[in-house]
Amino acid sequence: MTEYRGIPPGPNVGTQLKALRRKAKARARADESTVDSPAEPAAPNPAPGFTPNANAPLMALNPSGVHHWFAAQGWAPFDYQSEVWAAVQAGHSGLLHATTGAGKTLAVWVGLLLRLAQLPKPRAATTRVLWITPMRALAADSCKSLQKACAGLASDCEVALQTGDTDAATRTRILKKPPFALVTTPESLTLMLTRATGQAQLQKLDAIVVDEWHELLGNKRGVQLQLAIARLVKLNPALQVWGMSATLGNLEDALRTLTYPVRLHSSATLVQGKLPKQLVIDSLVPPSFERFPWGGHLGLKQLDAVVREIEQSASALVFTNTRSQAEIWYQALLDARPELAGSIALHHGSLDKSVRDWVENGLKMGQLKAVVCTSSLDLGVDFLPVDRVIQIGSPKGVARLLQRAGRSGHAPGRPSRITVVPTHALELVEAAAARYAAELRHIESRHSPQAPLDVLVQHLVTIAMGSGFEPDDLYAEVRNTAAYSGLSREAFNWALTFVEQGGESLKAYPDYQRIQRDETGVYRVLRRDIARRHAMSVGTIVSDSAMHVAWMSGGRLGTIEESFIARLKSGDCFSFAGRVLELVKVRDMTAYVRKADRKKATVPQWQGGKMPLSSELAHASLHMLDVARSAMEQGKQPDWPELRALTDLLTLQRRWSELPGTQTLLVEQLHSKEGHHLFVYPFEGRTVHIGLASLFAWRASQHRPGTFSISMNDYGFELLSAEPVNWQQWWGGSKAVLSTDCLLADVLECLNASELAQRRFREIARIAGLIFQGYPGAGKSTKQLQASSGLFFEVFQKYDRGNLLLSQAQREALEQELDIVRMEAALKSMQAKRLVFNTIERPTPFAFPLMIERLREMVSTEKLSDRVARMVAELEKAALQAN
Repeated sequence: MTEYRGIPPGPNVGTQLKALRRKAKARARADESTVDSPAEPAAPNPAPGFTPNANAPLMALNPSGVHHWFAAQGWAPFDYQSEVWAAVQAGHSGLLHATTGAGKTLAVWVGLLLRLAQLPKPRAATTRVLWITPMRALAADSCKSLQKACAGLASDCEVALQTGDTDAATRTRILKKPPFALVTTPESLTLMLTRATGQAQLQKLDAIVVDEWHELLGNKRGVQLQLAIARLVKLNPALQVWGMSATLGNLEDALRTLTYPVRLHSSATLVQGKLPKQLVIDSLVPPSFERFPWGGHLGLKQLDAVVREIEQSASALVFTNTRSQAEIWYQALLDARPELAGSIALHHGSLDKSVRDWVENGLKMGQLKAVVCTSSLDLGVDFLPVDRVIQIGSPKGVARLLQRAGRSGHAPGRPSRITVVPTHALELVEAAAARYAAELRHIESRHSPQAPLDVLVQHLVTIAMGSGFEPDDLYAEVRNTAAYSGLSREAFNWALTFVEQGGESLKAYPDYQRIQRDETGVYRVLRRDIARRHAMSVGTIVSDSAMHVAWMSGGRLGTIEESFIARLKSGDCFSFAGRVLELVKVRDMTAYVRKADRKKATVPQWQGGKMPLSSELAHASLHMLDVARSAMEQGKQPDWPELRALTDLLTLQRRWSELPGTQTLLVEQLHSKEGHHLFVYPFEGRTVHIGLASLFAWRASQHRPGTFSISMNDYGFELLSAEPVNWQQWWGGSKAVLSTDCLLADVLECLNASELAQRRFREIARIAGLIFQGYPGAGKSTKQLQASSGLFFEVFQKYDRGNLLLSQAQREALEQELDIVRMEAALKSMQAKRLVFNTIERPTPFAFPLMIERLREMVSTEKLSDRVARMVAELEKAALQAN
């Protein structure tokens, strides 16, 4: 059930919320259990005469004992949990899809304990279950959850944790005495495969569980995991594979991808845990909004309202979409309420592990009033005291909205509440659309990348380091994954030759001859230096080089992008880790800082800051505009509070032009002092819009040579030219600019495809092991890495045109940089809509932010603010005169 509630509550409601807050705190203390405990105290007392045995071994566990233990906790299993237990005990593999906080962990874990209790116990201590999580914070949380269940059900089953944060002593202890279950990450699993002894131990595995499968499915980390699972199935064909997820739109495909390696010997079961979960999604609607919105405000105009919402909560998570935004909001909250210092914290992936651990523990213990965070706390970490989530800005996707909402009320029977705080007026449309799509469960699908050769190249070296391989056997094994099921033998042989000889252009360099046949004909890594470099480069997570941020007096704060520090000089101040810091010096990839006296500071800008609008949320946004138009045509107010708040803006947009919609494509033309503007509103997200804008400009220039300036946002794009363009002539009739004929060729012509491919090649070169990022303390700079990848790109283009990594780079540029598939679908959708082509006298509320996006690249923030203020004043004057 989804409940929609307006904002804000009145004084009486505030009193009620205080009482609820006291109850929540008491409940949190009483329920200080761990992740995903089952709900409903349907059996409040243990069975008569039953006393939980804390020393019971696994071999004594049976279904009756599980039900007794549940009853002793005051729990009763959900039907879907019992369904998972039955499927696991029957030897099935599968995927469990259920809402956050609904008991997924216990569903799979207890099922495995019951299953393994039936099997013979190995004579030697060995790891029988691998529990894979995509994030280190989630790994630590999952480990505690599994340990608690073992304490009550099978005390002889040890659960250990091994991630990139694990120290050498703990790793050695795990190697000498393998635990019953090991919680780890995809990268750590791949490192195990590089050790011959590790593969011998992994051969005895009975099961592998992948938590938050949706987070891995659609990227190369998921492909890396698919290859690892195929290797584990080769070592033990009876291996069970289970996955868990809460936010997926394509469940059958996700199940097939995960269980593909075991499909020949194990049934694949999809279990959906449909539980009644109260989900409250609302928006923080301000009293008024500007009629000519523009990005860059970051929602700080709503700071006081956000503070009030935090004060009415027992504990809140304040999510932002970027680390820069998190830093800004953390500082703003402290400035607004200095007395909350110590009870407000900051959390994002660039902070040091010790800082992140402190914040996570503070949340679990109920010691923090609020934490400003990014996707670093997105996934299923359990913070029972959290009863409220605040999302700054649009979530940009339905799955992200639901995932973050689930961080509050993270237990069965408790409501989850998320409040969207729009950072500009048009994000109110997205907020309403997100609620609409969430109610209909229109969740984004995720699909596995197909046959990325850089991941395959890395995998070949990994297996050669571990057990070694023979080509025919490994080819069959690799093809036993969904990602590489269609891999040709020619492509496999090319990858094999590439790591054995370095390809056509690198065969003269021994460092790129990474594997060799031994005397038995098995491929192995024989050079220790190559093995060491490969072990340090395992994984597919690629980001720009990061520098450590450290105090002059000692101690680290975290990491920051080298490109940001490169723009600063000694004495400059910047904001990081919730502090204003002064840069003292840079040495050995470390920025040394001290506390700054000044308040004003530059905020770090991390890459990947702008999330594109998902197709599901984009289409829901157009539906909301249809709802608004229909209400206005009937002289009524829309039912949605967000749309009611936008009445003035939407009315003005209709008066000066029209509203886009699900069946209406709006195109606007304007002549100004700058030139001739074309505004198009497909609502397909900025990634698609940059491609569409470039395509339109190129196709128009084929009829008449011209130069265009381009800007885009999530709603549309602008083309600006010095000379007038008769767009209607090429739009109607033949519909040349909307044609999907020769789309790929046209896109390659209109864009700098070589530059886009070269950008993608930087990532591919690192994953494929062509570039070594350096040993600890002696890392290479971003400039060095870019130069190295650029050199390889040029060499391959000149002397090795058949290098398949080049074609992969071009394919990824089209799929990821431009989203060519979605671009084609957008063109077809635009063709099918009713075209509204308006000539406007001045920028409309929808056109104005597109003009500002272009101006942002030309002037500084301060000058831009002044210029925007003048433009808004002129437009508001025109609007008033029109009235």
